[in-house]
Amino acid sequence: MFTTVRYFVKTSIAFLALGILTGLYMSYTKYIAKTGYSAELLSAHTHIILVGSVMMMIMGVALWFFPRAEKTDKKYNPDLILVFYWIITLSTALRFIFQAIKGLAWTDSLDILITITSTFQVVGMLLFFYSIWGRIRAVGSQYREAKGEKF
Repeated sequence: MFTTVRYFVKTSIAFLALGILTGLYMSYTKYIAKTGYSAELLSAHTHIILVGSVMMMIMGVALWFFPRAEKTDKKYNPDLILVFYWIITLSTALRFIFQAIKGLAWTDSLDILITITSTFQVVGMLLFFYSIWGRIRAVGSQYREAKGEKF
């Protein structure tokens, strides 16, 4: 497993831990403190788990398992993948922070920052998958399929 893949996987685990702890806090506020939590905190919790954990894990595993890029593949660039990693990681972390603050402080002053970080999440993920698109290909299996083998 190479370095960039480890970044994706370890970041995924860190975001999952943050999401689980946020869920525990939300459970405490609802069932013990009886104060409840805001929709913003629920959204922050959901995004840190789904985008931060699940999508980062999917991207890391895809990067690890998919066949190497062909030498003629102009879209795939390992240095850019690392840039996309940082875009997704920072925007996901900042979105979580901004939404958590908004959820705890009940303020509307962070709306533009939440929207900007959301946009960077989307752009980072789309660029990542655009970049690895050429790696999603058959490597030998098409010959076995042609002979009738089922997978």
